[in-house]
Amino acid sequence: QDRLVESGGGLVQAGGSLRLSCVASGRPFRSYAMAWFRQAPGKDREFVAGISWGNETTVYPDSVKGRFTIFRNNAKNAVYLQMNSLKPEDTAVYYCAADIRGIQTMEQLPQNARPDYWGQGTQVTVSS
Repeated sequence: QDRLVESGGGLVQAGGSLRLSCVASGRPFRSYAMAWFRQAPGKDREFVAGISWGNETTVYPDSVKGRFTIFRNNAKNAVYLQMNSLKPEDTAVYYCAADIRGIQTMEQLPQNARPDYWGQGTQVTVSS
């Protein structure tokens, strides 16, 4: 079965760093755009980073720009999110996703729409 599995979440102090990993199994995802989303309690799902299938073009919202970096290793069928200068407002469950439709589609997905593939999530908690 095709699946995405996240890891690397945990508890960190404000200003600290974490690296999240997402490893895919089954289907190769080298031709898919990949992204990270997050969702905090009582809040909408938020797109936090995306990377294209081709030349690794990346996109970030202003809330994480300059602090988060997404990168992928297609040989390992994996995507990563390096998070630096973490803030308490970054606290959320972080989800890995893949979608053949592309990075722009993932960035603009409505709240009631799902990417083609979606992981189970990993908790990130940033203490003040």
